[in-house]
Amino acid sequence: MKKLFTAMMAGALAISFAACNQTADKPANTTNTNANAAKPAAAAPTAASLLEQEKKAHAAYLAGDTAWFNENLSDKFVAYHNGQRFSKSDEIKMIADAKCEAKDTKLDEEQLVKINDDTYAIVYRSTLDAECTMGGQKMKVPSPTRAATIWVRDGEKWKAGYHGETLIIDPKNPPAAPAAPTAKKEEPKKDEPAKDPELAKKEEINKPQPSANTEALTKAHNGGWEAFGKKDTKWFNDNMTEGVAIVGPMGDFHSGKANITKLWTETMKCEGITKTSFTDTFASAWSPTVEILTGKGTADGTCDGQKNGSLYQTAVYVKEGDTWKMAFMFESPAM
Repeated sequence: MKKLFTAMMAGALAISFAACNQTADKPANTTNTNANAAKPAAAAPTAASLLEQEKKAHAAYLAGDTAWFNENLSDKFVAYHNGQRFSKSDEIKMIADAKCEAKDTKLDEEQLVKINDDTYAIVYRSTLDAECTMGGQKMKVPSPTRAATIWVRDGEKWKAGYHGETLIIDPKNPPAAPAAPTAKKEEPKKDEPAKDPELAKKEEINKPQPSANTEALTKAHNGGWEAFGKKDTKWFNDNMTEGVAIVGPMGDFHSGKANITKLWTETMKCEGITKTSFTDTFASAWSPTVEILTGKGTADGTCDGQKNGSLYQTAVYVKEGDTWKMAFMFESPAM
């Protein structure tokens, strides 16, 4: 169940129109008109348009086209693979390292989720018959997966702000545990040259820092875990948006506050939950009213007859009035 394949990001959709206004009794001033015209904004996307961009992203990934991703990932891009958080430059570096061969790709079951006017998520099933070599190891790409890309408006374009994938698992027929990789022969360690102090200082300065809102969002998300253990429907009604959507750890997709509240408080048969936690957190802002939070959640007890474990979670929160509410969440098993 461990995620072995790095994320494939989507390109941007740019559909925009600009208009210039002039009064009837004043001659047009082209210079002033162009200078004062409002910048065009990208039109709202559709499920079909974003899925088409995802297909182009898959093609670019398999071709090793890092320039395409450099152009179409948001500068605020976030990925969260196996408990590790990645920036735009980190993700592009991984894409450059992957050498893939694909026989067939298929993307379907697309679902569009509106987070707000400037933020949308596209969720879909990805089925790949492909092999990739990364870090000197060749592996078959796990398939099928449930994938999600969150798009943020960036002027005339939509750019990918987040991408994640998790294996779709049939709980009645779980996949066999992957074979352990063949141990490599240890090479004698070579003395590494000392790092330039100025370079080290520059790297530390440029290291991403969590937003000032990280502590507040962590507290809110921990409240969600506690509400899950107590089957507290009121907490979920008060702290999730109406259009909230989630991708669960089995690759399942659910949407709507009422549906998700019922899933967590009634449908899932959970017992013996006395302790929950959400740790290793880091939040960053896409805008003053939208932030993305990553971390590791854990609960004791059982759900549907299975012992609970840990989950890696990425949650998008939006500010409604004075309250930050969860609008989208992506989960994957922590193995």
